[in-house]
Amino acid sequence: MKDRPNVSAGGQANYGKRSTVVSYDMHSEAISWTPAGAVRMLDQTCLPAETRFVDIHTIDDMVEAIQSLRVRGAPLIGVAATMGLAAAAAQAVDDGSLAAGKSAALQWLSDACDTMADARPTAVNLRWAVERVRRVADERISASDDDQAGATLAKTLREEAQRTWDEDARMCQAIAEAGASQFPEGARVLTHCNTGMLATGGIGTALGIIRVAHEQGRVSEVYACEARPLRQGSRLTAWELGRTNIPCTVMVDSAAATVMGQGRVDVVVVGADRIAANGDVANKIGTQNLAVIAKSFGIPFYVAAPRSSFDLGAPDGAAIPIEQRAADEIETADGVSVYNPAFDVTPAALVTGIVTDAGVIEAPYPESIDRLFSGVRDHAGEPGQAQGRHP
Repeated sequence: MKDRPNVSAGGQANYGKRSTVVSYDMHSEAISWTPAGAVRMLDQTCLPAETRFVDIHTIDDMVEAIQSLRVRGAPLIGVAATMGLAAAAAQAVDDGSLAAGKSAALQWLSDACDTMADARPTAVNLRWAVERVRRVADERISASDDDQAGATLAKTLREEAQRTWDEDARMCQAIAEAGASQFPEGARVLTHCNTGMLATGGIGTALGIIRVAHEQGRVSEVYACEARPLRQGSRLTAWELGRTNIPCTVMVDSAAATVMGQGRVDVVVVGADRIAANGDVANKIGTQNLAVIAKSFGIPFYVAAPRSSFDLGAPDGAAIPIEQRAADEIETADGVSVYNPAFDVTPAALVTGIVTDAGVIEAPYPESIDRLFSGVRDHAGEPGQAQGRHP
């Protein structure tokens, strides 16, 4: 991989300023394995001021990283969770904290997966990925010799985590290529939050589309919403676009209507943390606002997400749990109540098309989504349905 920084013993690195296009391989640079088998992650809370990597060894470390947004983005959270399970299992086997025998290995697996799956309730990829590796590991442990159960657990989790990462990277590439074809030549694109390699296991969903479309001459400029309250757009999306020399203008979220009304936007594309069976989309707070505004000005509004972001167990957006962020993230007077949801739900009626790794689907979404998953199976079961609904 080109342009990966040299990571110091303390886990820190600095890319410095760039004037040339950065070359990526298919996988995200935001996560990797260390030689010792831990998970090395780019700490996104430090960007753009500092490029700092942290090493994850335990379940608690990964849960903290997910909840603190050191790692974020629905697809990347799923990948990170499986890698975190693998790293923790390997350490438990090495240091002897995992007792011998099948029953101990199965109990460790159950407890670890339950803890990891509950780290963030809205991002459906997290539970989907955890349940996927749980099933495979459970089967292999049950079929192993009793004295090999711990080693089987660690080996299986590592293999399945890598497979999950590889598949997500391929899905991102497929999404990017399918979505780029929907853009007119020289399009001015508006996007929200962050959906690139910092949010996925590959080049990204919505931002992956933008990158490929830019390479094809289909994108001339990107407007990135600041994305309150944690500014994923101004901190992360702008950072990614700058590294690939794609022209970018950051704007405050409340300027979207002005920019679209002035005729400066040709298409809107966003990501998704969960998509219900009827096509309702849960995404970063402010997404619904953009969809309403785009509809009023006749601007196409696309959602980009892998099939693992669909939850067929949620009939509509009302069934999707919405996380509430901490009140202290919003600066206000003492004693004033704060409403700080992390996500909102965009009704399917406002969505022009959903770009998936299997192509672009359009309304009527219940029928399109049913066809999307009809006959689709993999070794982990049916995407979008196995994980069910979060409690």
